[in-house]
Amino acid sequence: MSDTYVHEQEVDGFGTVRVRTLDAKADAEVLHGWVSEERAAFWGMNGLTRDQVAEIYAHMDTLDTHHAYLLEKDGEPVGLLQTYEPEADRVSECYPVESGDIGVHLLLAPAAADGGRPGWSSALLGAVASYVLLGLDRKRVVVDPDVRNEKAIARFLRQGFVAGERVVLPEIDLPDVHLPEKHAQLAFLVREVAFPA
Repeated sequence: MSDTYVHEQEVDGFGTVRVRTLDAKADAEVLHGWVSEERAAFWGMNGLTRDQVAEIYAHMDTLDTHHAYLLEKDGEPVGLLQTYEPEADRVSECYPVESGDIGVHLLLAPAAADGGRPGWSSALLGAVASYVLLGLDRKRVVVDPDVRNEKAIARFLRQGFVAGERVVLPEIDLPDVHLPEKHAQLAFLVREVAFPA
């Protein structure tokens, strides 16, 4: 298991959150378990095998513009974070990219058997915002959840994101990557809102 931690943060009342570089092979089992669930249908990997999921993240690891991380709380996997340079992504065809923007995709692990704790998603999103805005010194985060993913959209808006336009991300059909057209709700979080002076 990789121990390449890029961020560590104590989250009041919840424990230590760490962000570590994803190991496509070693982490494939846990990722496959998450993306195979019906609740993760918007992630677009339902029906893929464990090896196919590993291949996707192994390919991502070869890119300079897209990165994947495993989020851990007290050593246990709790989420998948993907960051990307918007100008190198199809989202750039849908909004005017600004200097200092960073794109984020976030998949939270299923709630624990006890149903999870109130405030946990917000606390984890706060740690993610701290990593991408402060740790990576970015000015603004852009997210593009599927318009049907009302829970994710509401979660981002509660976190301080401002809704942008509803857009259609174009299909990508390349030898190494296929992404179907996606109807997305753009939302943005600026550093000054997330971390007021």
